[in-house]
Formats: sequence, structure tokens, C-alpha cells
Amino acid sequence: MSQEWMIDVLRDLTDFARRNGLMGLAAQLDETLGIAAAEMKRSQGHTVSQQHGQQDRKRRRTIAAGENP
Repeated sequence: MSQEWMIDVLRDLTDFARRNGLMGLAAQLDETLGIAAAEMKRSQGHTVSQQHGQQDRKRRRTIAAGENP
């Protein structure tokens, strides 16, 4: 079973935190996303897809600009 759902949930939580001004929580969740991705890479033998990474970077830029994704 794929564990990528966990990455999606963490992204959603991070987005929610940013939209609601919880910047400390958003920063912590960003760090947690990195840890989760690294551990999944080690345990599954492959990376979270590049497409997810590109979408995540685009989403972060959009949120940082104050827009709703």
C-alpha cells in the first residue's frame, strides 16, 4: 500500500496552517514533510514522485504570494 497519502495529508495541514496565520506550525509541518519523504524513500526504495515535489513547490509559492491554491 502506498504511503503517499501521508504526504498529501501533511501538505493539506501545512496549507491550512499558512492560510490561518499559524506560521510556526506551518514551518514545523514543512520540516515534518521532509522527514516523512526521506523515511518513505528509505523504506520503499524510491522517492516521492517528482511531480508531487513540483506541485508542492508551486503550492508554496502561491500561498507565500497570498493567493488561494
